[in-house]
Amino acid sequence: MEPAVEELMPRLLPVGDCDLAEDFDPTVPPRTPQEYLRRVQIEAARCPDVVVAQIDPKKLRKKQTVNISISGCQPAPEGYSPTLKWQQQQVANFSAVRQSLNKHRNHWRSQHLDSNVTMPKSEDEEGWKKFCLGERLYSEIDTLSDNENLGIDYIKMGFPPLLSIVSRMNQATVTSVLEYLINWFGEKKFTPELGRWLYALLACLEKPLLPEAHSLIRQLARRCSEVRVLEENKNEEQVSALNLMICLVSRYFDQRDLADEPS
Repeated sequence: MEPAVEELMPRLLPVGDCDLAEDFDPTVPPRTPQEYLRRVQIEAARCPDVVVAQIDPKKLRKKQTVNISISGCQPAPEGYSPTLKWQQQQVANFSAVRQSLNKHRNHWRSQHLDSNVTMPKSEDEEGWKKFCLGERLYSEIDTLSDNENLGIDYIKMGFPPLLSIVSRMNQATVTSVLEYLINWFGEKKFTPELGRWLYALLACLEKPLLPEAHSLIRQLARRCSEVRVLEENKNEEQVSALNLMICLVSRYFDQRDLADEPS
């Protein structure tokens, strides 16, 4: 090592003059501590000062840019902000739902699913979107077929978040499906089907939250506030559902900086 470089990077294991055998060979395994340290010195001296990684651009994954927003929720338009009493009541109701789900999870998990219910694999994003929202909403088809008058076609309408379904989902699956639906919501409108699943998945999230779940629910609350600002005709059911999501994220999951100011 050059003296100038050594001033910046002092030796952690200085090796002074030591008696090495005349037949010392740095290519064979060291036999003594002195041979080992000498071999380390020789290998370090052979390392180049600068190393440039050879990267094949074709192997880089697409869409690697991640945009992280640390901003809070957009304030509710005048007349849209819920009262503190309403928010406290929603938190109490939600807490009761979570307690009941945890208490009876094993019972519901043991219930047989209908033959037409096939839960997608955890990593199947498109499969879960179709499962939760239905092929009709997923494909943005507004017309109803004549066959739908004969009964509910869950393949087209989407499966509701039945307790027998969500009780079978482990935390990794809950987090993954939550991410899939929040990504969907980032580009689509809020629907009752989406709202029911978001509520159920939040009820299944275990505390303390994993870092990815923490980020996801904050993303959800911010998106709800964005959609609420654009709600021109004050659809009370729609606004109430959006307020509920923001309320649960901010007040039950302790993201207080995202909470609505009481009206």
